Amino acid sequence: MKVKFKVLLIIMVISTKIVAQNNVCNCCTSEYKLFDFWLGDWLVYNKKGVKVGSNKVLSMQDSCLIQENWKSTGQTGTSYNYYNNADSTWNQVYIDNSGTVLELKGRFVNNTMTLKSKPIKSTKSNFYYYNRITWKKINENEVSQVWDIVTEKDSIINVVFDGIYKRK
Repeated sequence: MKVKFKVLLIIMVISTKIVAQNNVCNCCTSEYKLFDFWLGDWLVYNKKGVKVGSNKVLSMQDSCLIQENWKSTGQTGTSYNYYNNADSTWNQVYIDNSGTVLELKGRFVNNTMTLKSKPIKSTKSNFYYYNRITWKKINENEVSQVWDIVTEKDSIINVVFDGIYKRK
């Protein structure tokens, strides 16, 4: 009887350790939480206060991935956002219903998430430009997002989008 009890006790200890190892959250460190202010169900407005769309932003894959689901009149888009521990960067891949693909990489600095594309050669002139998108938490219920086209020296060529997210 004592032998059976000892064997049972050993099995319980080993299985508890295995379960504990399997429940480790690899993406629960502070770096993976830096973009969590964007999570939520949002109505999105331009600077004039006109509603331009909605966005549902979800945490997925045990906090390793953030999925964006954009909707506006005639346009939908989905992005996947993740922290890459290998190079300490945040990354986004955005694809919309017109076939546009946008790949961005960047960091969270001074309470602002800034992601930027690789250089793109202009078809009209002999220069390179970048897509740069920034997100900043205004308060618990508002986030600003600005999408600029910028030069290699970060001078703004065009503002594609300047909006405010308001939590539903």
